[in-house]
Amino acid sequence: MKIILYLIQKEFLQIKRNKAILPIIFAMPIVQMLVLVWATTSELKEVHVDYIDQDHSEMSRKFYNKIDGLDCFYLQSLDASADAIEQLHNHHLDAVVEIPLHFARDLEKGAKVYPQVAINAVNSNNAEMIKGYFENEWQRFLTEEQDQGVSFHRLELSFRYWYNPEMDFKFYMAPGILAILISLVGMMLSGMNFVREKEMGTIEQINVTPIKKYQFISGKLIPFLIIGIVDLLLGLFIARIAFGQPIIGNLGTLILGTAIYLVPLLGISLWISAISDKQQQVMFICFFFLLIFILMSGMFTPVESMPLWAQQLNYLNPQFYYIKIIRGILLKGATIMDISRELICLTCYGVIVFLIATYKYKKVS
Repeated sequence: MKIILYLIQKEFLQIKRNKAILPIIFAMPIVQMLVLVWATTSELKEVHVDYIDQDHSEMSRKFYNKIDGLDCFYLQSLDASADAIEQLHNHHLDAVVEIPLHFARDLEKGAKVYPQVAINAVNSNNAEMIKGYFENEWQRFLTEEQDQGVSFHRLELSFRYWYNPEMDFKFYMAPGILAILISLVGMMLSGMNFVREKEMGTIEQINVTPIKKYQFISGKLIPFLIIGIVDLLLGLFIARIAFGQPIIGNLGTLILGTAIYLVPLLGISLWISAISDKQQQVMFICFFFLLIFILMSGMFTPVESMPLWAQQLNYLNPQFYYIKIIRGILLKGATIMDISRELICLTCYGVIVFLIATYKYKKVS
């Protein structure tokens, strides 16, 4: 029994002396419970809608007020449907409601009218929830008008689902799974490879050479960047063959976006490796950051539904930008101009992290 107690004491001493693991033991549960629970909500809290009213009647304004009364809906009014469609494409809108000309007159005459709702269905779950809100409000609107003596033919809202018309959840999840795949492989392997050289002592042979620090970090980063792109293409090929994943955009744009995304991600991994001594430390810390990156990236739940402070915290999450890039290219056919903001943010992020990783790498024998 004494031997077991001594072993337990030894383990606790080792943990206490390990400056990398000790903070994680306390930081991980705090961050997971205080940040991720809020970030993984599936509630709709912010739906941006454009209301195109071509009728400008009292009845069309009543329906506008109905939708505007919903807490989670934020309405704007654009007269040109082309502007609204552009904003829907650029992810600034979640839905566009179009009320046709003579809407009120045709309703009162008992003629058929076709108000239309176009919904961004990249996230099929969100699209179904938004559709449910519109259907409920539309039925309440008709019931109230009928109570006031207006008689209608059978009327139904016409829905159109953009970017994922089949509402296939696989098409929505596959880009996210690809993002996780290349993040896991790139971040874990690059970090462990770096520290493995420290453990084996082979890094000391490099340290006594005139190789500069930025050259060494670049030599560690570039091979795993290439491996990440190969993994992406392999995963995309499997998704295409297995369930027909649509690839609407340009494959070259996707490879460019992936390469830019991997620079800050691998830079973070090399930064962690530069201050760690063991592979277990690197694995544990990388897993900690990856978990936060994945759950807050908007892959499972919309970022717009997270609290404001969580949305602002996401600016430090490289996967937050990449999820927009890969889903935008595969499902919406986004061009470089469409994703230019994300590419610029990731480029600046990559330069900063690369400089920090280079600075933290101590070239000592």
